[in-house]
Amino acid sequence: MVVMGIDPGSQITGYGIVAISAGEAPRHVACGAIRTRSCDDFSARLKLIYDEVAQLIALHRPDQVALEDIFYARNARSSLLLGQARAAAVLAALNGGVPVSAYSPSEVKMAVTGRGSAAKEQVRYMVMQLLGITLSGESLDVSDALAIALCHALRGQSSMRRTRS
Repeated sequence: MVVMGIDPGSQITGYGIVAISAGEAPRHVACGAIRTRSCDDFSARLKLIYDEVAQLIALHRPDQVALEDIFYARNARSSLLLGQARAAAVLAALNGGVPVSAYSPSEVKMAVTGRGSAAKEQVRYMVMQLLGITLSGESLDVSDALAIALCHALRGQSSMRRTRS
């Protein structure tokens, strides 16, 4: 199974792609960030997120896409912008024929670190350990996206184990 994790943002949208097979450790496929310029019109930024996610889906052909579930920021405007960026990524996945799942930030942290309240740096550290990669120079949005992909992949792997038992 190949899973694409997306950490949507209006300025930086992180993505991470992992592959996992029953009984095997997850394997890193690709990761990076889609960066929009704050001077661009917001609708142009949304189109860039949509187009880039659609290209990544066409290139890597994930079986599933996982995103962080909607959360409520203190600033209503930030929540609205984040929701729109998230919607652009969801639409790109659905138009690419890929099913989408969502996980709360605490679910992702729990799956990767064992603590639902882990700091972003702890999540990054565990992602690097689990995948055997280095993420120096990458934004935390990239490690968050890989963590989301790992959360989904590991949940899928445990359900594969349960169905075979």
